[in-house]
Amino acid sequence: MCDESYWAAGRDYDVVARSIEGSLPYSVFHGSEQVAFARIVTDGATLAWICDVFVATGHRGRGLGRWLVDSIVEDLTDQGVARFMLATKDAHEVYRRAGFSELEGADRFMKLDRRPTRAAILGQA
Repeated sequence: MCDESYWAAGRDYDVVARSIEGSLPYSVFHGSEQVAFARIVTDGATLAWICDVFVATGHRGRGLGRWLVDSIVEDLTDQGVARFMLATKDAHEVYRRAGFSELEGADRFMKLDRRPTRAAILGQA
């Protein structure tokens, strides 16, 4: 996963493990093989940030990612969470079909990002 996704490039295993420990993980299995994963950062009451969505290469293009996201939204909505957020570089249509839209008022949001660039991680900088 760390090498196949743009959002986890160069992440050490222990960082991935800690991120999962502090989140609500969802997985999809085909038999004993994990074929999809998503990590949810949530307070369990008002907001859920869907992140690190990943579908294994051989299982893409079949709607599994959308099914996973739909299942997460349904599960957390049943628990009372009403606001969901996510960010994507290249899967906007997948998320639109799941009911997501561009963030209104994005200029109100701010970030502090201390991660190295992908080029630096891959030794290309």
